[in-house]
Amino acid sequence: MMQDAPQPPLPFMKMHGLGNDFVVIDARQTSMAMTAPLAALLADRHRGVGFDQLAVIGSDPEADLSLAFYNADGSVSAACGNATRCVARHEMARTGKTTLTIRTERGLLDAVDAGHGLTAVNMGRPQLDWRDIPLAREVDTLSLPIDGTPVATGMGNPHCTFFVADAEAVDLAARGPEIEHHPLFPQRTNVQFAHVIRPDHLRMRVWERGTGITLASGSSSCAVAVAAARRGLTGRTVTIALDGGTITVDWRADGVWMTGPTAHVFDGMLTAEFLEAAP
Repeated sequence: MMQDAPQPPLPFMKMHGLGNDFVVIDARQTSMAMTAPLAALLADRHRGVGFDQLAVIGSDPEADLSLAFYNADGSVSAACGNATRCVARHEMARTGKTTLTIRTERGLLDAVDAGHGLTAVNMGRPQLDWRDIPLAREVDTLSLPIDGTPVATGMGNPHCTFFVADAEAVDLAARGPEIEHHPLFPQRTNVQFAHVIRPDHLRMRVWERGTGITLASGSSSCAVAVAAARRGLTGRTVTIALDGGTITVDWRADGVWMTGPTAHVFDGMLTAEFLEAAP
């Protein structure tokens, strides 16, 4: 009787953008399929590697590469801005290119080397209609019927943004999960609390759907910038101070561009023993 071939070790990269950290697996180099249980096990910071999101690189006939994302609970996310920037920086260094096209569930996204070690990604046009975000029913997306009248924005994933007097004073650990699971958001939502420092400068803290409190979030940064501009609190180009650092967001005609630093921390290898024990 033929025995199944042993599971080979699986290489991965650990990266972060402003402390928003990722495990990145290049599926172009392996035949192993990612599953939700394996993603959740990898996310365990005690028994796995630990991450806010997992990014899986694939091939695409119409783009330089494709990306699929998983949250720390194993659920799928259609967008992850900081992970997209991290992978774009890695691919540019690997290939020598200064521009890339990346396929995500959001569609084709453009990434460019912004100079000075910074990477910019166009996260696409924001979704402002309640059906597209999506919300459970028709409401004014600029003033949701939730205490604090937050703004709803879609960036390929749903966002709920509260503008407050002081983002630092918010009990994010309590408010975050409460809003994430609000019935107005049938697919749950990312949650941000932000205040205006200047008309071109915001302070933001974030609770990510399926992950929890994170030091930064790219799609959340885009959503907050769009929400602030729609409210007339800022212009369309803003600097956003997050717990993990600073990012620049520019809402242009062709989409919402975000620019910031990235870091490739280390390369590792998931052992056969770990992979074979995964559910």
